[in-house]
Amino acid sequence: MKAGPTVALRSNKPRRQRSQPFRLRTSAYLLALALLPGCGGSSPEAQHLLLVSIDGFRWDYLQRAHTPHLDSLAAAGVRAEALIGAFPTKTYPNHYTLATGLYPENHGIVANTMFDPVLNDTFRLADRHTVRDGQWYGGEPIWVTAEKYGVKSASLFWPGTEAVIKGRRPTYWQPYDHELAPAEVVGQALTWLDLPPAQRPNFISLYFHLVDDAGHRHPDSAWVQAAVERIDSTLGLLFAGLAARGLAASTNIIITSDHGMTGVDTNRIIFLDDYVDPALLGVIDWAPALALRPATEFQDAVYSGLKGAHPQLHIYRRDEVPARYHYTSHYRIPPIIGITDLGWQVTTRARFRANPDGFTGGAHGYDPAYPDMQAIFIASGPGFKRGLLTPPLENIHLYELMCRLLGVPPAPNDGSLERVSLLLR
Repeated sequence: MKAGPTVALRSNKPRRQRSQPFRLRTSAYLLALALLPGCGGSSPEAQHLLLVSIDGFRWDYLQRAHTPHLDSLAAAGVRAEALIGAFPTKTYPNHYTLATGLYPENHGIVANTMFDPVLNDTFRLADRHTVRDGQWYGGEPIWVTAEKYGVKSASLFWPGTEAVIKGRRPTYWQPYDHELAPAEVVGQALTWLDLPPAQRPNFISLYFHLVDDAGHRHPDSAWVQAAVERIDSTLGLLFAGLAARGLAASTNIIITSDHGMTGVDTNRIIFLDDYVDPALLGVIDWAPALALRPATEFQDAVYSGLKGAHPQLHIYRRDEVPARYHYTSHYRIPPIIGITDLGWQVTTRARFRANPDGFTGGAHGYDPAYPDMQAIFIASGPGFKRGLLTPPLENIHLYELMCRLLGVPPAPNDGSLERVSLLLR
């Protein structure tokens, strides 16, 4: 493992549930604003690109919390009304779509939990062996494209960067650590930027889980507001660090997310055993994208038993899934798919009785057309226009955008630079 230099910062773990506002002294704060990306110019070869994901950051959270640093970044650059993800609106499929410009059916990360009949293995986020196994990852993520053309990259903790993909990892990376405080993530990024120019990464991707954790408690809760404000304060540390290093005017920053969040409760549950013997189902993944792989001899019975059984559950064979989901062509997509309406969940009565509290709070994974599933996109820097608000964007186009900013040729993908060219200077 080539993890690169690390930085020792004081941990704030005991205060993890509280919002920690960040306040610069007035003069330093004004200086940081003046040097924010987009406030100057530089030659393309000197530019850096920072890609930041705030997991679970729904598009409207900006209006529900005090976010001065994100607001300043948007004013100095561009913001989309929303970012539309790929189906299913889950963490790994969408982070890898952001990185590759491919729909999940084309890059193979079709769910957070999925079965591969060729490998005869199941991918699970909790199984670090499968997460780090490059056999699961198709397409070419942005860090591989960058490295291929001599652009050094670094990552904490973008999904996929722990695996060797096409023979490459980022130059600098670290295994996922859920306990690493947001300020420590920023500290590591700034440490990488302190390296001598020949060793310094020009592309850095960062990942923060805090908002997603709070949203799963409930998307309309005070926990979400506190988490959003803490991440905004952390980004203030990042922006001030760039300014202090003289890098603000030569750095493009993209702030985005993988999905939104919606509220769920025990009044909107579909019990599959009301319609089909649960022993026949072959469940790979549960709500809201129900993935079923029954034994071949039971597939027709399961399909006919669930098709039309409940008005909020839409059952398809793999080749029947509506085209707009882009969810038919990969062999890891199971033979029967169930898609629930927003806020609905599926389970069995025994599974519900074992953990009723697990069906309350917040959830995601639903149709990306629902506004609750949509995320944020803010970008600023020498490559972007200033003060631009755009209609919603699809996340498949960001790979092409990042390749243009890094000056590297894109690998084949489902996106289009033309769809995001209006963002660029």
